[in-house]
Amino acid sequence: MRSRHHLHDVLIIGSGAAGLTLALNLADTAKVAVLSKGALNEGSTWFAQGGIAAVLDDNDSIEAHIEDTLNAGAGLCHESSVRFTVERGKAAIQWLIDQGVSFTKQQDGPDYHLTKEGGHSHRRIIHSADATGRAVHTTLIEKVQKHENLDLFEHHIAVDLLTQPDTRSGKVRCSGAYVYNRNQDCVDVFQAKAVILATGGASKVYLYSSNPDSASGDGIAMAWRAGCRIANMEFNQFHPTCLYHPKAGSFLVTEALRGEGAHLKLPNGERFMQRFDERGELAPRDIVARAIDHEMKRLGSDCLYLDISHKPAEFISEHFPTVKARCLEFGIDITKQAIPVVPAAHYTCGGVVVNHHGQTDLDQLYAIGETSFTGLHGANRMASNSLLECVVYAQAAAEHIAETLGNIDAPGKAPAWDDSRVTNSDEDVVISHNWDELRRFMWDYVGIVRTRKRLERATHRIKLLQKEIQEYYSNYQVGNDLIELRNLAMIAELIIRSAMERKESRGLHYSLDHPNNSSIARDTILVPTNFAAQEIFVRS
Repeated sequence: MRSRHHLHDVLIIGSGAAGLTLALNLADTAKVAVLSKGALNEGSTWFAQGGIAAVLDDNDSIEAHIEDTLNAGAGLCHESSVRFTVERGKAAIQWLIDQGVSFTKQQDGPDYHLTKEGGHSHRRIIHSADATGRAVHTTLIEKVQKHENLDLFEHHIAVDLLTQPDTRSGKVRCSGAYVYNRNQDCVDVFQAKAVILATGGASKVYLYSSNPDSASGDGIAMAWRAGCRIANMEFNQFHPTCLYHPKAGSFLVTEALRGEGAHLKLPNGERFMQRFDERGELAPRDIVARAIDHEMKRLGSDCLYLDISHKPAEFISEHFPTVKARCLEFGIDITKQAIPVVPAAHYTCGGVVVNHHGQTDLDQLYAIGETSFTGLHGANRMASNSLLECVVYAQAAAEHIAETLGNIDAPGKAPAWDDSRVTNSDEDVVISHNWDELRRFMWDYVGIVRTRKRLERATHRIKLLQKEIQEYYSNYQVGNDLIELRNLAMIAELIIRSAMERKESRGLHYSLDHPNNSSIARDTILVPTNFAAQEIFVRS
């Protein structure tokens, strides 16, 4: 199949909340392409349950939300980024409401129902029952499908970014991407004046994850290969409560259950969280995840339990219909029984270094959402700040792109993808084996609790794997699994390198060799040998 060449004003790689918000904010003035790895309704946004944090109640305040976020971030949040995000929270929620998102309202009035989650000092989580991500994503998908200026490309996965010299500035700029077209089994060329990475996180680098299979860190890996700095990849958030059942896959049990009074219990029915933190079940996620991990290892237990059955059945059914229905599929009635749970990789707090406009080190390349490192999350993301970040930074990036797009020349035509020296593989078992090995040693050696010896073992294994993967990539036709495996291996290396550099325990990075906090809080910033910036990039 002959590859095709596409030219747009804006190329958005990713179709979650961040990518679609950006698309809708630019579509009236620019020709926009949106790439989706699978169907539009796949990806992490669709599965987000809890809600979106924003100051919407008169008893709450901007300063309280900022303080809660800084506390959860264990000293590594960038206060300017936290304030930038929180101050724009109410407007971001109003924009979603204007698009048609149906958030849950109070039973006795027109006001929206707000819930409380771990780390928050006030009820500030606006939600749509326990399926907020689906409500937001469905609404945005309906909007983009109706817009004539938006070209949607489902089942397209980016392979690598394109760069070229810019005649006006004399710098290197991003001009598009090579994209594997899964529908036609070929690599197409997509070019644009501005390119945005909105590819989500990288939690599939771990064996157990709450994320869909698409969370393979594609945008972070591509940006690194193109010369962009990456920060704080050692901070991988493990959600404390994912459903433990051999057939459940990666089903997350929303933190809102604990916000509404659910208790974490040992197999004998005993509560235990007060022994780890005075906030009990409402402690930040890193503390809760480590506590569960500790008790599971101490007891040799396969799982622990989350129990909300002491609440009225009507209350549970109204507030948590998705969790109730999913658990019933496996014979668990949460109105009467505790839910078996385990921690699982959930959110990538690090990513591609950006400023408040979402700009990366590479001209005309932006990164938004979980792909980016804005400084908002620090060493531990506070619950429900992620969807807020998606909308706020997508809007900020859209404003900057709209202001500057008229001064950007169309890129020169890039060469077609060259696959003349590769063949079809008859050894795809290599991909599946390496995929499994990678995720297993990352779980065992670079998981919730780390040691120097475990990280050294991981370093040795990732070098061997990357050599095998690169050899395979150089000789055979690309496909979805190979592209994701190549990116996951790159992500694993970045996580391991970052963890090796941090000689302390802070937030989501806990080391038995360095159990205490350092007196100085520093970001871990990795700089590629082909660093793209012509001058040192400064956060605005």
